[in-house]
Amino acid sequence: MSQNPPNLRPDIAPAPRIGDTRRPGQPAIGMVSLGCPKALVDSERILTRLRAEGYAISPDYSGADAVIVNTCGFLDSAKAESLDAIGEALSANGKVIVTGCLGAEPEFITGAHPKVLAVTGPHQYEQVLDAVHGAVPPDPDPFVDLLPATGVTLTPRHYSYLKISEGCNHKCKFCIIPDMRGRLQSRPHRAVLREAEKLVEAGVKELLVISQDTSAYGTDWKDRDEKAPILSLARDLGQLGAWVRMHYVYPYPHVREMIPMMAEGLILPYLDIPFQHAHPEVLKRMARPAAAARTLDEIAAWRRDCPEIVLRSTFIVGYPGETEAEFQTLLDWLDEAQLDRVGCFRYENVDGARSNALPDHVPDEVKDERWHRFMEKAQAISEAKLAAKVGQRIEVIVDEVDDEAATCRTRADAPEIDGNLFIDEGFEALSPGQIVTIEVDEAGEYDLWGRLA
Repeated sequence: MSQNPPNLRPDIAPAPRIGDTRRPGQPAIGMVSLGCPKALVDSERILTRLRAEGYAISPDYSGADAVIVNTCGFLDSAKAESLDAIGEALSANGKVIVTGCLGAEPEFITGAHPKVLAVTGPHQYEQVLDAVHGAVPPDPDPFVDLLPATGVTLTPRHYSYLKISEGCNHKCKFCIIPDMRGRLQSRPHRAVLREAEKLVEAGVKELLVISQDTSAYGTDWKDRDEKAPILSLARDLGQLGAWVRMHYVYPYPHVREMIPMMAEGLILPYLDIPFQHAHPEVLKRMARPAAAARTLDEIAAWRRDCPEIVLRSTFIVGYPGETEAEFQTLLDWLDEAQLDRVGCFRYENVDGARSNALPDHVPDEVKDERWHRFMEKAQAISEAKLAAKVGQRIEVIVDEVDDEAATCRTRADAPEIDGNLFIDEGFEALSPGQIVTIEVDEAGEYDLWGRLA
């Protein structure tokens, strides 16, 4: 039984879960998947295609004939983490293929690790497969190597990420994701729905909808019939009988049309919205919409139309030029907004980001001090909101059962990044994927405890 730490990075996907089945003589590929859930989906697609060609998936370096490292390039610290992972794979295995966001900078990787076999960019699946073929030729046995109906998944069987688009049309000064992953490219509605249907048929109980900009889904289609295709997609996903959780939703005006679906119970009353800051001048320096006051009005309207809605967001403190007064505005805004789930980054320069050239960079010690003050405020809000749930009966989904407790999540909690609900008495008959009703009898800063109702 483990509790989520308050400083858990909100951009990180759950750790990949890789099985360990391999026939004699079958070539095996290891996978290290870093970064966000969108990268985890890319890893799943790569492994699914390799699995279809007869490769086994190795859970460790020693059992692999080669290793793929799917990298992250979101922050300089993430780049350093990726380089460390590549070095570790080279030391432990020797045959390493690099892909993912950092792969958009091949010279950066080969400069640090010249012995890697190949470097490919994000979602370049064919190039990854070509590199694997060159390092470890396939040896399929069509009578033995069977591919699961849902492909290879790196998450528990009862939930799955559903990526609906690639790329982003925003030009935020602190972000280089559009440079690495390109402009918005939405998957066809039918393809997304077909994938979701297959996942639910295979036993998935929760679909986590992800993209770089979920609410912009479909707006890149020139011949579209509707202004906001995400609305019809959300409604269709809501008909499948699984929990549908929306991530990375920018607060465009049409998002308010999604709220009645939450009130109806079609999709979960949960919105993950990257507000980033609240002071209009900071937002302008970020090249983001500077409408924090109107955002408060929008939040009030969402809560009026769906009182049980849960709001998660991420923020950046210590952005270049951020004054103490601007930071205090953010704290005051958070007091008023009363967001349920909050993550926070200390600003970092990222090679290639336009924010690097801004004047008045904030000293690291000031960033740290503001981060602690921000998280203290967010923690107090979380603690009060969770305390109000004591005595309530709510539905939870079981994620894991061990000797100590069943670790569950409420509708208000996404995997890994939000809180847990623990059942530590009478939980022995529960199993992962079950949805049960519990009564909350204790609350902490980020987690709840309860018993079966």
